[in-house]
Amino acid sequence: MRINRALRLGVGAIALTLAAATATACGGGDSKSALDHAKDGKLTIGIKFDQPGLGLRNKDGSYSGFDVEVAKYVAGKLGVKPEGITWKESPSPQRETLIENGQVDMIVASYSINDNRKQKVDFAGPYYVAGQSFLVRADNTDISGPESLKGKKVCSVKGSTPAQNIEKNFKDTQLQANDTYSVCLEGLRAGSWDAVTTDDIILAGYASQSTGAFKVVGKPFTTENYGIGLKKGDKEFRDKVNDAIEAMFADGSWKKAFDSTVGGSGYQAPEPPKVNRY
Repeated sequence: MRINRALRLGVGAIALTLAAATATACGGGDSKSALDHAKDGKLTIGIKFDQPGLGLRNKDGSYSGFDVEVAKYVAGKLGVKPEGITWKESPSPQRETLIENGQVDMIVASYSINDNRKQKVDFAGPYYVAGQSFLVRADNTDISGPESLKGKKVCSVKGSTPAQNIEKNFKDTQLQANDTYSVCLEGLRAGSWDAVTTDDIILAGYASQSTGAFKVVGKPFTTENYGIGLKKGDKEFRDKVNDAIEAMFADGSWKKAFDSTVGGSGYQAPEPPKVNRY
């Protein structure tokens, strides 16, 4: 009986140890702050893996895009070299959870700053001001902006803000809502619809990968402030990230990063925004 009890106690101890190790591996057992991680020369940064020009995981396992370049610059200013960065995929619906659970130190993933999100996380930035625009085939001359949408077929993603905007404000337009932008692009290439709509910088990224098949048209007609998502309440870390963003604007690295990524579509870099130190 004593042997069985000892075995049970031993198994229980092993199980607890494994559970603790699992929690640590998932980020839940790490009590260090993002600034502590940076001081150790390591950061876990959330990005998109499927947005060409912004955040893309390439076939060789490397990562590229404007968001990636912004993240690397900011990390560098915090003392973290590129090899010290762990990239983590951050789908839109999971971003707040990843930050709150400590699974990432920051998120740089076309992450619009809004009041609802600020209840759960903090933001540094903005580092870019995006706006809804249109992607059309390169030979299209019919669409130049929202004023020329009447009777046109326009594709966006189900439930997205751009899709809702078209549905609400452009009732003479035929909205085609799909699950992903890749489906929208396939249909645009095939001529199934006339345009794809979402934020201008996302469209510019797709255009830069299209080898001249698509172009972005029209001035942005909405406003989306892209910020770097951070753990709520960590003012010291947010201030340092804001310092890094401002330095990137000032030394020309921001424009260089834009031109080398989404700028490949021919889309011109706007003036950098003013950082909001709320």
